[in-house]
Amino acid sequence: MESLSPLEQALHAARALVLADLVAGDVAEADVVSLVEDSVTQRRWWVEQWPDGVEYVAGLVAQDVQDALLERYGRWPLCPVCGSGDPHALDVEPELGPDPHWVCSKAGVKVAAVGSLGWVTGGMQSS
Repeated sequence: MESLSPLEQALHAARALVLADLVAGDVAEADVVSLVEDSVTQRRWWVEQWPDGVEYVAGLVAQDVQDALLERYGRWPLCPVCGSGDPHALDVEPELGPDPHWVCSKAGVKVAAVGSLGWVTGGMQSS
């Protein structure tokens, strides 16, 4: 079996992480999954132009999908930390950096690594 290039490994990982968060939020419908695929395609081109950006792909795909969902459906993922006030979405930080996390800007806390929302929302916890 042919081994994947670092770029393809990063793209596969980014896809898996963002899909895990979509599943945790129960929004992994077919049309939403296609938004992930669109982002992965665009980011493949982006990293081919700037190979040093390969470690930023997961956060960028998460942001791309979040932006696309906002246009079509509304805010995602909603903050599970703040129990009162207006529902608000989490942000990806760093915006351009390795090891992306979902953070609540209002509370100023890291909520979960990208790909780990299920652990916070209860979507993937073992009983």
